[in-house]
Order: sequence, then C-alpha cells, then structure tokens
Amino acid sequence: MLEAVIVDDEIRAIQGLSWELTNFSSEIKVIASFTNPFEALEYLEKNTPDCLFLDIEMPSMDGFQFIKKLTNRDFPVVITTAYNQYAIKALKNEAIDYLLKPVDSDDLSETIAKVKKFNLKHYSADRLEKILMNLNSTATQKKITINTDGKLLFLENNEVLYAESDGNYTTLFLSDGQKILLTKKLKEVYEMLPKECFFRVHNSYIVNLNKIKEFLKTDGYVVLESNHKIPVSRQKKSDFLDML
Repeated sequence: MLEAVIVDDEIRAIQGLSWELTNFSSEIKVIASFTNPFEALEYLEKNTPDCLFLDIEMPSMDGFQFIKKLTNRDFPVVITTAYNQYAIKALKNEAIDYLLKPVDSDDLSETIAKVKKFNLKHYSADRLEKILMNLNSTATQKKITINTDGKLLFLENNEVLYAESDGNYTTLFLSDGQKILLTKKLKEVYEMLPKECFFRVHNSYIVNLNKIKEFLKTDGYVVLESNHKIPVSRQKKSDFLDML
C-alpha cells in the first residue's frame, strides 16, 4: 500500500483529499498531514513517504518554494491547486502530476497509477535498505544488519565471534569461519552491535561475550570457543569483568 503525506494550509482541503484517498482507493493511505509547511519539511527530513500531495497557494511558503527546500526528494510530488495555470509550472518543478481542487475521482485514479509507476522505476537502493533495516529493527528478535558488497546481511548474534580493526576498516570473524570486511571504523561497528552481547575489550577488538571460553588474567587475554586469543587492554579490564 502506498503511504502519502499531505501539505495544505487549509484543514478542510486536507480532510477532503484524505477522504478521497481513503474511501476511493484501497491502494493508498495518508500517514501524515500538515497545515504548516515548516513542520512538514522537518518531518520529511526524517521520513520518506511514497508520495507527497502539496498545495501551491500557502501564505507562509508557496508550494514551489517548498519543493526547493526539500532535502529529501526520494519520492514523487503531486501538486494540488484550484488554479489551472499552475499546471505547466508544476511539472517544470519536477512534480509528477497535478490535481485540480476539488479532486476528481478519475483524475485521482490516474495520479495514483503514475505514482506507482514512478516508484517502480525510481525506487532507490538506499530507500530499500532503510525499509529492510526498519523491518529488522521492529522484529521481535533483532538481527545484526551488515551492509557489504552491495547487499544487506542479517546475522544472528551468535554468528559473530569478534571484530578486528584495521584503521578505517573492520573485519568480522564469524563462527562458521567466514570473514566479512567492512569499510567502517571499529567504533562505528561497535555502535551497530547489541551491548548486552558485545564488548570492546581493546582499541582493536570487539568480542562476543557469549563466545568467551576463558579469561587469562595474568596474560590479559580472552580465549573464545573457536580458540582465538583476543587481548584485553588494562583500561578495559575492570569494565570487562563487570560485564561478565
């Protein structure tokens, strides 16, 4: 189902278009609406709908100014207006379509078809990645999401033994013997990992606490189930023991 955002300074116009969208089509729903264009811009910086229905005539900021201020344009824009003369200008401003108020059901049907066609052709890899990561973050048992070699990997916590830094790169060592090279610093990788399972024992290493077999106090090493020996720095030793 398509998710739409409406921006219009008239609340009755929003209600009317929302009603048309909700009652006319089962293919689209309104997830947010705004009479204040500045609040809408703030929302759209953090959220990416499938389409935006945007009014032209707004007192604090017209629709064309709004489009220019959009930092996130990974969605099609549909102009809504009571004035036919805006149509050509709307299309020149990269709007996918325009609707004349009051909105006609047949026109709305054609617009929705255009939106769906646009999204099929222009769906970006970044947006798909956000959706997949979103689904993972809302799952009952979250997985570790790794972006590497043009694909997303979803790993269980127990699949990762440890991570090792190499400057601006980090290598993940998996329990099945695989190694995954990431173009991220160890600090960035640590932020991705669940803190109840992983601990940064050294400037160059993160270990899975559930994979530790021994801790050699004198030598300052942990031994993992895979028999890998990982150093524990003096500065991290106290916090590390608290985690165990």
